[in-house]
Amino acid sequence: MTDDSHVDKRPRFYMGNAPETIDPFHSPATSWGFDEFAQDPNYLASQEELRCLLFTTARSAAPTRAGTPIEEDQGNSDRSWNIKLVLAKGRRVHYLKNYIAKVAPWLDMFDGNRAFGIQLPALARESPPLLYAILAIGARQLERKEKTQSSFNSLELYQEAIRLLTPLLQARDTHVIAACVVLCCLEMFSASAQDWRRHLEGCAAIFEAFGVNGFSGGILQAVFWCYARMDVCGALISDGTESTLVRPSNWLPPNTPDNLVGPLFRNTASPDMYANLAVYLCAKTCELISDRNKYVELGKENQCDTQHFHDRWSRLWEQLERWSFYRPKEMLPVETAPSTPFPHVFFSHWAAISSNQLYHTACVLLLTSNPKVKTVCPSPTTSALWHARRICGISLANPHEGCLNNAIQPLWIAGRLLSHSSEQALVVKTIRHIEALTGWTACWRIRDLENTWGYKVRGEL
Repeated sequence: MTDDSHVDKRPRFYMGNAPETIDPFHSPATSWGFDEFAQDPNYLASQEELRCLLFTTARSAAPTRAGTPIEEDQGNSDRSWNIKLVLAKGRRVHYLKNYIAKVAPWLDMFDGNRAFGIQLPALARESPPLLYAILAIGARQLERKEKTQSSFNSLELYQEAIRLLTPLLQARDTHVIAACVVLCCLEMFSASAQDWRRHLEGCAAIFEAFGVNGFSGGILQAVFWCYARMDVCGALISDGTESTLVRPSNWLPPNTPDNLVGPLFRNTASPDMYANLAVYLCAKTCELISDRNKYVELGKENQCDTQHFHDRWSRLWEQLERWSFYRPKEMLPVETAPSTPFPHVFFSHWAAISSNQLYHTACVLLLTSNPKVKTVCPSPTTSALWHARRICGISLANPHEGCLNNAIQPLWIAGRLLSHSSEQALVVKTIRHIEALTGWTACWRIRDLENTWGYKVRGEL
């Protein structure tokens, strides 16, 4: 198929029989970008280098667990590795502080043990690639927030992290996989809708090849769930055309039956893991809708005919109902109050914010997929608009920046259902606020909402 996806705002399928050489993780390359960093030829070359490196490592027939020691890394011996000298250059201490103060809380919002904020910086003292990855994302967030348009210090750090990773990846060491996820997060700052999945594909291949999942334990488990949230965002961006790159069944220990998924998460007795269950259920929702669309629109034989779709829909709806009903106290709002135009729903636990928002998002997606079966009793929770207004209310009531970043796609999904101009204007204002506050690319979703509403929303923050 000729790759002309760069001229279309919707993700594309391969029509007919795709060549056998096409890798299931690969998507067509595009060159869309929203700032000079994303269009910089050096960045694009380094990004492709990292992507190819991850695929090569994942496909290695006999990867070794005894990786090249850092002290023998192509002349970068331990004698030349001095963390104080690395941090003494330029604004690197400032970048490290910015990572710990601003970026790490975003990545740790589902992790009370703070793997990104405490454990990874400690590991980075002995891991040059991880340190450079941390510095790079700390620098990139500042550049995005300060609207830097040239002379990107983050690019130099990003390239150095990749160079140092190259001889170490096959070791499968925790710090190496963590560095890859941090670099993936960096790429997401200015990724366009067309490129989102492309940035995620390398890490997806690494996780599947190395058997890392949401129950691997320790830091690997934490970095997996950080990746999984980005993977869900990618599926939401696809608007029903794609599932997550790592299929939801591979988020779990091998051979976990569907009826034991809820108890598996609940038995961890961890509010964070219960929040991750909402992420998983949202991924399952995206998978179901994608499977149904591919069956109906492309004739794909994926056992998602009408009866199978209704059966899967009903089971998933019941799982979402149970998630809401069995929420531990940490997942419940500490304050819910009527407000105009959206209810005020405030949470004290970081993970509760986004997990409840993703629960509502999954409900909206299911309710608007028109199953045409009477499997739910009429109630407020069976109204897609009821869930949509709570998605918006959660973002307005909870200022945690990481949760605001993760709210961009839910706000878009909710916003499409809103018809009153005051509601629409407030959603636009919220999305603009997210980008201005965090530096995370968000405003492209405003254009999509305006296309849905049929008019351009005026006014600034």
